[in-house]
Amino acid sequence: MTNQEQDPCIYNEQLNANQHESKSPAACLDKEPAEEASSKKPITFSKGSLREERPSHPNKAGDARTARMGTGSIPKLIMEFAVPSIVGMLVNGAYNVIDSIFLGQAMGEIGLSVATAAMPLMTIFMALAMLIGNGGNALAALRLGEGNKQAAEKSLGNTVCLGIIAALIVAALIHIPACVEAILALSSVTPDIRDYTYSFMYILALGFIFQLIGMGVNNFIRTAGAPNRALATMVIGTISCIAFNYLFVLVFGWGVVGSALATVLGQAISCVCVLWYFLCTKDVAFKLYARNLKLEAEVVGLIISLGAASFIMQLAMSVINFLVNYLLVLYGGQSPLGAEAALASIGVVQRCAMFTVLPLIGIAVAIQPLLGYNYGAGLISRVRSTLGYGILIATILGTIMWALLHVFAFDIVSFFGIRDDSLRDFTVFALNIQVLVLPVVGMQIVTSNYFQATGQPMKSVILSLTRQVLFLIPLYIVLPLVLPYIAPNLTSLDALYFAVPIADILSVVTSLIFILFELKRLKGIEAGTIQAKFGKKSA
Repeated sequence: MTNQEQDPCIYNEQLNANQHESKSPAACLDKEPAEEASSKKPITFSKGSLREERPSHPNKAGDARTARMGTGSIPKLIMEFAVPSIVGMLVNGAYNVIDSIFLGQAMGEIGLSVATAAMPLMTIFMALAMLIGNGGNALAALRLGEGNKQAAEKSLGNTVCLGIIAALIVAALIHIPACVEAILALSSVTPDIRDYTYSFMYILALGFIFQLIGMGVNNFIRTAGAPNRALATMVIGTISCIAFNYLFVLVFGWGVVGSALATVLGQAISCVCVLWYFLCTKDVAFKLYARNLKLEAEVVGLIISLGAASFIMQLAMSVINFLVNYLLVLYGGQSPLGAEAALASIGVVQRCAMFTVLPLIGIAVAIQPLLGYNYGAGLISRVRSTLGYGILIATILGTIMWALLHVFAFDIVSFFGIRDDSLRDFTVFALNIQVLVLPVVGMQIVTSNYFQATGQPMKSVILSLTRQVLFLIPLYIVLPLVLPYIAPNLTSLDALYFAVPIADILSVVTSLIFILFELKRLKGIEAGTIQAKFGKKSA
């Protein structure tokens, strides 16, 4: 089938101000509207029965919010989606930073070491949330672009169900001593912080359900055309986390237990807000119904395939965190700083670097529903424009973040509670090296998310692997052995930090090659010489 450059908008009504009415959650979950046939003829992403589903009864206000993604000004839409998305990513990432700040202020380097040791497990949790949430959301955006609301609702329901199952598995595993010991060993936990780290991990694992549902389903709110509402749910959770951290850690003196409880409670509040939106809010583009909680192998397979890139990227980060913790204990023990000081330092660097990358991820996440909707509707020129604007904005934002870090590096490091002068100077040096090529990293992140949004998960996976695994892990292993001989003024511990900018440069070059071939493919779709499809055609 050739590309159909067709306006996907069903309604001509102007978008009115949302008027939300609350209902009982049970009533919202159990009732489902009547079905109505769609008049759209978009690119067919055939996948068995999913393509045969008819959309639910149209909700004029909700449908208008999603339909404008195929008709509105692309720069305006990107800014509308990007601002709440960027702030939302910063807010969501603030959980780890908040824990580190409060623990650092209350317990010094020991508190920072605990937060660093627990980071690999927290990254795994993030990976699972992104696997289910990003995959389900990408599928929902594609189905909305097709005009198939019912399939989008099925994606939402299956995402929630998968989240519940994954959280139950995590809660069970944390009670298995062998699993706990393996995680602690892989995290290179020293005897002095072992008990602290276990308590921190245990509480976070039990409360994982709130992070998984709250974070994963939050993306659906953005796809439903309400980015500000998506942001609000995260802001509420983060403010709660800060308030509980202050109360539990600084006032009650509960240490790592108090910090973990504060994080879980903040995530729980955010989770409730997210579910409330899809259960009890009127004029929503698509809703959560009980019947869609039943898992369907076809839907689950698509969710996992589309979320695989995000999962692999985060899982790779967890593997890297395990490796880095081991190398820090090894080379840190050989340096005057010591192993625990090295762990505290890398903890600060990782969190600062993560905070600078999160706005770039926010841009990629913001344009994802726009890419998915327009690709699903066959509006290829809008897909190309959205990608271009996304890369440009990410590059500008990365440059700004790089400049701010270099100017305020000393103040930022001091804010985390590092008091030793030599450790503080080393951390500032490490931070500046880690973000050396930040201005161009945004292009790689946007490109990887583009392939995820347009139903090309394998390309997205490959790009994610280049930056997080294929380039970075070998560099982490080789550079500490080689660089001190090339530059005698640098130690093996110093060399660890040069691995990230080198890996970033290599991954950016790889992404550039991928995107040049993709632009050629999009031209072929427009010309009708290439068929745009997602998934396998049913028999």
